[in-house]
Amino acid sequence: MHTSIIHMSNILEIQQLSKSYRSVKAIKNLSIHIEHGQAFGLLGPNGSGKTTTLSILTGILRQDTGTFSWFGEVPNPRQRTRIGSLIETPHFYPYLNLEKNLRIICTIKNIGFDDIERVLKETRLFERRKSRFKTLSLGMKQRLGIAAALLGDPQVLVLDEPTNGLDPEGIAEVRETIIDQVEKGKTLILASHILSEVEKICSHVAILKNGDLLAAGSVKEILTEEEVVEFSSSDNVKLLKLLEKNNVVTEARKENGVLVALLQPGMKIGDLNTFAFGNGVVIDHLVSRKKSLEAQFLELVK
Repeated sequence: MHTSIIHMSNILEIQQLSKSYRSVKAIKNLSIHIEHGQAFGLLGPNGSGKTTTLSILTGILRQDTGTFSWFGEVPNPRQRTRIGSLIETPHFYPYLNLEKNLRIICTIKNIGFDDIERVLKETRLFERRKSRFKTLSLGMKQRLGIAAALLGDPQVLVLDEPTNGLDPEGIAEVRETIIDQVEKGKTLILASHILSEVEKICSHVAILKNGDLLAAGSVKEILTEEEVVEFSSSDNVKLLKLLEKNNVVTEARKENGVLVALLQPGMKIGDLNTFAFGNGVVIDHLVSRKKSLEAQFLELVK
């Protein structure tokens, strides 16, 4: 990682961040940068350091060593209005309605009440503005937490496991709300242990395990779905030479009398068959052994 350069398009630059709780190292020398407009996922199992990282970035915790900068500046109180966060469960008063709960948050954040209508509409809760908080479904409660984070129209949204504990309908509603914000140009930092959630929402991802950064990059790059194919023909030696020479497959090997290989990116299983046939080799056995993302993720975080 090129740590010493501060890029102006970077909203967040984290350099060698570490934090321990007594003997447990929660994060170890973490370095990542997040650019303006990215939807960035921190992906990892529970206990991988995601919440600790977000808590340091939002000023809840202090790091032991390392630095981070927001908007190219050292962290300072003025930045708080530019960052909206939802770390752990949102706290609201059960007997107050949505509007009144948000007024309290406006007062704490020193923001006028005139932004409440906008955030309730953006989280699709405007119709329920006079309902007491305790009457909301879990998904709605979580969306109100996002509405609170959106007060004052921050540039960055920091969300920690926003769909945790929700039913499928609640998950879909929260996901839609988040995607809407990304489409409006907000930079998103989302922590999740659910692979499919990061895939559906994020453009970039960092994978953490036990406080270590295992991989970081675009979702397409990191979570590639390489297709593994198993095939054979009457002349496997000729076939293999043909395929390798013409860059149809990589990492080909013999396995129990058949050939196993990875298809080159952009290649489909049918292309392999067509190519072989066009070169006078008939494939008599051809199956896909697709490596699912779940399997790859589990491999990464084993």
